[in-house]
Amino acid sequence: MKNCTKMILAVVGLAALALSSCNTFRGMGQDIRAGGDAISDAASR
Repeated sequence: MKNCTKMILAVVGLAALALSSCNTFRGMGQDIRAGGDAISDAASR
């Protein structure tokens, strides 16, 4: 029974980690895109 509980907790923990990292990478991509847009706007002035 203890091994089953540990396995379930490990799977839930890994799933939470995977989902949160996807959010982090999406946010990082949006920040890089916004920086690129700002540079492009400044260059076109």
